[in-house]
Amino acid sequence: MDITTLQQQLFQAIKNKLPAETSLADELAGLLQISSDSAYRRMRGEKLITFEELYTLGTHYRISLDQLMGIQTGGISFQGKFLDSKTFKFDEYLTGVMHQLAYINSFKEKEFFYLCKESPMFHHFYFRELAAFKYFAWLGALLFFPEFRNRKVSFEEYPETLFSIGEKILGFYDQVDSVEIWNMESLHSTIRQVEFYRDAGLFHSDYDILKVYEAIEKMMDHLEKQAELGYKFKYGDPERKPLGRYRMYFNEVVIGDNHMLGVMDGSKVAFIPHTAANYLMTRDVNYCENFYQYLQNLMRRSTLISEVSEKERSRFFKIHRERIGHRKQSLKV
Repeated sequence: MDITTLQQQLFQAIKNKLPAETSLADELAGLLQISSDSAYRRMRGEKLITFEELYTLGTHYRISLDQLMGIQTGGISFQGKFLDSKTFKFDEYLTGVMHQLAYINSFKEKEFFYLCKESPMFHHFYFRELAAFKYFAWLGALLFFPEFRNRKVSFEEYPETLFSIGEKILGFYDQVDSVEIWNMESLHSTIRQVEFYRDAGLFHSDYDILKVYEAIEKMMDHLEKQAELGYKFKYGDPERKPLGRYRMYFNEVVIGDNHMLGVMDGSKVAFIPHTAANYLMTRDVNYCENFYQYLQNLMRRSTLISEVSEKERSRFFKIHRERIGHRKQSLKV
C-alpha cells in the first residue's frame, strides 16, 4: 500500500466518524490549524500529512493505525469508559446515548439492530413510571451506587431533566429504521427486577408497583401496534404518523445480550454492553461485519412478527401480558 492510498483511507475513516452533513475539509482545517485549501490538498493526495498531523488525527478520532494499514495484530480496538459512582452523572450518560443516536440519524441511509436480552432502554422513556423505576434499579441493584443502596423507588424523586433527555433519545430512536430480535426472556428480566424490589421492600406501596406494571403493559401495547403496522409512531399520536421502519423478530432459542449495531451509509459501528450499564464501542471493520452477518443469520432463524405472522405476534404478547397479569393479581390494591 502506497502512502497516498493510506492517507486517503485515513481521511475516509475520519469521514465515517463525522455526521453526514459535516465538511471533512473544515474539520481537518480546524484540527490541524491549516487553511481549507491546504486541507483539500491533503485530501486529494497532493500533499502528504506529517507524522505530527498523523498523530493528531489518529489520537483525536481514535483511529487504529495498525488496522488502517492492514497489520494483523489479532487485536480489536474498542472505546469506552467505566462508570464511577464518585464521578458518574446519569444526565451525562443519557446525553452520550442521545448524541450517538443523533449521529446515526445524520446519515441518509441508516438502520439500527438490537439483540434484546431485555426490552431496549429507549422504550422505557415512553412512561415516566417505568423510566423512574429503571433509574433506581440501574443505580441501586445493578451498579451498586452507595447512595442508592436500599433506597426506595420514588417517582417524585426521578429528575425531570432525565426524563426530558430520555424523551429526546426515544425521539431519535423512533426516526431510525430498526430491527429488534426478542425472546421470551426479553421482558421477563424487567419483571424480575420489579419483583426483586418488591421482595426487598423497596417500593413505598403496592400501588407504586402497580403503576410500574401498568406502564410496562402500555409499552407492550404500543410495541405490538408498531409491530403490526411495521413502523414506529409517537405514543399517543391519534394519526399514527409513520416514523422509522420497525421490524420485530421472535427467537425461541437464543437469549440476546443487548448488543447493538448501527449501519450508516455502508459504515458500521457496534455497541457492546458490559457490567450492567457500561458499554464499549468499535468501528473495527472485521468485527462489525462479523456481527452483522451473525445478525442476518439469526434473523433467518427467527420468526418475523411485524406486519406478518399475526398468530405468532399475538402469542408472543399474550404470554407477556399473562405474566404481568399474574403478578398484578397478587398486589394489595
